[in-house]
Amino acid sequence: MRHFDEIFAIAAKRHGGLDALNGKLSKPTSVAELAKMPDDRWLSIITKTVFQAGFNWKVIENKWDGFETAFDGFDVGRCAFMDDEKFDALIQDTRIVRNGTKIAAVRDNAAFLLELRDEGGAGRVLGGWPSEDYVGLLAMLAKRGSRLGGASAQYAMRFAGRDSFILSQDVTARLIAEGVIDKSPTSKKAMAAVQAAFNTWMEQSGRSLTEISRVLAMSL
Repeated sequence: MRHFDEIFAIAAKRHGGLDALNGKLSKPTSVAELAKMPDDRWLSIITKTVFQAGFNWKVIENKWDGFETAFDGFDVGRCAFMDDEKFDALIQDTRIVRNGTKIAAVRDNAAFLLELRDEGGAGRVLGGWPSEDYVGLLAMLAKRGSRLGGASAQYAMRFAGRDSFILSQDVTARLIAEGVIDKSPTSKKAMAAVQAAFNTWMEQSGRSLTEISRVLAMSL
């Protein structure tokens, strides 16, 4: 596995030099700011990634104002206690994408966020989870959330602004090239190897998971 400086140099060569590459990198939102993010915004972001999965992202984006209205601004209490009448109305609501299983996921994820209030709140739990155990956060989201396995949780955390990596095709290819994994990681062992590699690169560079993930993607 190369030192991060070597991978950064490869990416910089492909993207106009060191200054140009640094200009394309953004830092994650601070833990303090994430702790202040209201539950309705976490639910909104999570819902958007759930609906985007396997669908045209632009369609979801164009309809998003309608989603916000239809789901009562993603008020966590209202969504968590959605009754059959509300659910049936949403199934017929043309302001949103009318997918029953994903509508049900909104209710389930709202209930999950309510549970997190007893653990300090979504902002503190999701935003403050240690970056050195990011795969642990992904595993928790897959287990306790609804339709948050695979890439959905990764994108939700990135869109929320928390420190994160996304195992895109390019990032995965770089991890394979560095001998970290031999194929797209799906097992606990493979995900642990990915986390260990990112932890090493964080120590070497002083950079965040978010920045390292972007550099890996741009190194190909």
